[in-house]
Amino acid sequence: MSNEVRVWVNGALVGTDEPALAALDHGITVGDGAFETCKIVDGQVFAADRHLARMDRTLAGLGLPPVDRARLQQGVDAVLAAGPTIGFGRLRYTITGGPGPLGSDRGDQGQSYIVTAAEVAPYADTTAVATVPWTRNSRAATAGLKTTSYADNVIALAHAKAKGGSEAIFANDRDELCEGTGSNIFVVVEGVLRTPPLDSACLAGITRELTIEYARAAGIDVVEETLPMTVLETADEAFLTSSTRDVQPIHAIDGRELPPPGPLTTRVREAFATASAADLNP
Repeated sequence: MSNEVRVWVNGALVGTDEPALAALDHGITVGDGAFETCKIVDGQVFAADRHLARMDRTLAGLGLPPVDRARLQQGVDAVLAAGPTIGFGRLRYTITGGPGPLGSDRGDQGQSYIVTAAEVAPYADTTAVATVPWTRNSRAATAGLKTTSYADNVIALAHAKAKGGSEAIFANDRDELCEGTGSNIFVVVEGVLRTPPLDSACLAGITRELTIEYARAAGIDVVEETLPMTVLETADEAFLTSSTRDVQPIHAIDGRELPPPGPLTTRVREAFATASAADLNP
């Protein structure tokens, strides 16, 4: 697998160690920006239109203009064509508030566009997760938005890894099950597949959305409902979803072993694999 990361910034391909962004860009000084991470399959972006729609929702929530699709597509085309076809990988595009003052006020020089692509190894067949003592703020201005302000996630993920997990699981400020640092979570309780609703402050994950659609199309009931954090102590099965995980079964939560994977998780994973392979832009 190649370790090369292809980078395009504001109209040009650049090296990963080349200066390419203003030191006073608002994305750097105050974390004022939005991003999307998409799966690359055989050189094509999976669920491209859904990711663009979510980017527009995040930008609107931040008070920034919608995506300049032509400009962004220039960057996507550039990184995908900059080397051999990426069989399985990650495309990330970021839009920041652009150059601005040393404070929360925005400048008027326009937004910065950054696109990267790289081959990545598939996730492990199953994973362990750990809960963390910090919460998502359901009343935050950025609740449910995919912003570049990721310090909470960096801290939480390091904490989870120290506990033997590969992902951290957050409660929200009402002590309800919410999400991972870069994933959504589903649990099986009493034979029913359940996941936190969007008003829990979890991200409206593209893979979460597709998992619900594909599962229901396969005859599997999915309930979006408020769940106490304690559900993780008794759930019969659990799995994570994200752009490059797809559906990843959880085999341990805070050290408690779960079936790897359980029967309902297996059905969902198979439904997702079949449906996603049939349509790269659902």
